[in-house]
Amino acid sequence: MGITIRDVAQAAGVSTATVSRALRGLPNVDEQTRLRVQRIAGDLDYVISPSASRLASGRTGSVAVITPYIARWFFSTVISGIESVLQSAGMDLLLMSVSNPDAQLRQPPAPRLRRRVDGVLVIAVPPSEPELGEVIDLGMPTSLIGVSLEGVPSVTIDDVLAARIATQHLVDLGHRRIGIIGGSATNSPSTADQDRQRGFREVMSEAGLEVDPHLESTGHFTVAGGEQAMTSLLTQRNRPTAVFAMSDEMAFGAMRSLRSHGLVAGADLSLIGVDGHDMSELLDLTTVAQPVVELGRMAAETLLEQITAGTVAAAVPSCQLPTRLFVRGSTAAATG
Repeated sequence: MGITIRDVAQAAGVSTATVSRALRGLPNVDEQTRLRVQRIAGDLDYVISPSASRLASGRTGSVAVITPYIARWFFSTVISGIESVLQSAGMDLLLMSVSNPDAQLRQPPAPRLRRRVDGVLVIAVPPSEPELGEVIDLGMPTSLIGVSLEGVPSVTIDDVLAARIATQHLVDLGHRRIGIIGGSATNSPSTADQDRQRGFREVMSEAGLEVDPHLESTGHFTVAGGEQAMTSLLTQRNRPTAVFAMSDEMAFGAMRSLRSHGLVAGADLSLIGVDGHDMSELLDLTTVAQPVVELGRMAAETLLEQITAGTVAAAVPSCQLPTRLFVRGSTAAATG
């Protein structure tokens, strides 16, 4: 049988209740006693039971992560950042997929969260989605990733600025007929899609360039969607000389379409994405990179601050992380 709390109490000459309080950092324990208990527990290689600690603190030791998608690169990479922080803190992760338009039967997350988690992390669920409001109404510690909502801590990038940087790069290269591959359908745009559309249009307007509706296509933030969208753009009578894809994955699909038409990104048509996907360097894609893993890490740390302090949102500030342009071979100066 392993070492028990009674063994530690007997060796330290105190009650088991005092050992429990000392090892969990609770008040009403003399500092010398706390240090002695901690030293003896260490010598005996005793570790307090997580379940007992959670029961005593009234916490579950779990955090819910609500996401529209799990397999897509952005979402899975954010989750990896979250998981690294929660693992270090000894917290469990409860993953919930919600608001996926491909799902036939969707269960709202809020009823499943009560008494199961200490806090909630929400990845890129638009503020207009009813599920998000229901989660926030639970009144538990919550942090948002990729979207902003007044009164709720969030970690985001400036999507308008990211699109401006991408579009300005194409304009600076001399391109005037610039196409765009958006992410969402027009009847249900995501926050990132709306903001990146806005950034694109701002730069085009400032440069005195027309936004041609024939050079706008939708790629649904997937490789297959990006391929279809680029194919649509290439079949236009007066095709673009450059294309801004709102995500790297759509840009990868666009590259595949270019190849099938005997064209090369950077030589025959300039192409730029947004994300900083792991494959973007390998495929020589110019991109505006965002710190995706860091988005997850910072949001998780923000949530743990709320849980530890026993506050809900309140004094925890929101944070906006910077993006960075990486120029590679898929973009080049306009010719002709």
